[in-house]
Amino acid sequence: MSIKDVIKSSVYESLGGGTNLSAKGILLLIAIAALVGLYIFAVYKLSSKSAFYSKDLNVTMAGMPIIVAAIMIAMQSNLLVSLGMVGALSIVRFRNAVKNPIDLLYLFWSISAGIIVGVGLYLLAFVLCIVMTVLLLVLDMVPNAKAPDLLVLRALAAEVDYEEVEEILKQNCKYHKEKSRSIKNGESELIIEIRTAKKEALLEALSRVKCMTQINCISHDGECRV
Repeated sequence: MSIKDVIKSSVYESLGGGTNLSAKGILLLIAIAALVGLYIFAVYKLSSKSAFYSKDLNVTMAGMPIIVAAIMIAMQSNLLVSLGMVGALSIVRFRNAVKNPIDLLYLFWSISAGIIVGVGLYLLAFVLCIVMTVLLLVLDMVPNAKAPDLLVLRALAAEVDYEEVEEILKQNCKYHKEKSRSIKNGESELIIEIRTAKKEALLEALSRVKCMTQINCISHDGECRV
């Protein structure tokens, strides 16, 4: 065999000569990727809020490590396949509305786990799963500050006494701030942000104001930054 034949053979093997992994090694990596995907599936199902839980999204995240691991195995063993996959994946565009921002964290976790397993660092993938689980549990125990309530008042514009309303708010609220004031068709509307532990007393005091036509106190389960 001449030097030219040796060079041709080495170039062929580097470009398209197949994988360096055995069949058992490939099956082992795919099996580990499947276990990681099932683990992410279980963690997401247990930790996700029922209002935002999507089984289809969860199944997608469970299968993603397997697909990504297979792609990484093919890319690291064959230069031609890796170039082809890079070109194919670069033109693919995914569009899907994410209901909950934390879903992005799980998606990146799933993709990263697939990449790590695909290159053979499955111990790092296990460490990543443990660290992410502990981090999610710890952060979930941190209490959220309750968002303030919104008080919506409607009164006859010609008769409303803003000083009287202000005095009632000072007596019954720890915090209050006027967010909006408008007048339409002879009726005045006030939107006030409040924090109070005496909501019933506040509403009762406002209901005794003769010019009031409607009183609404709106609460929600949103979060606020402190």
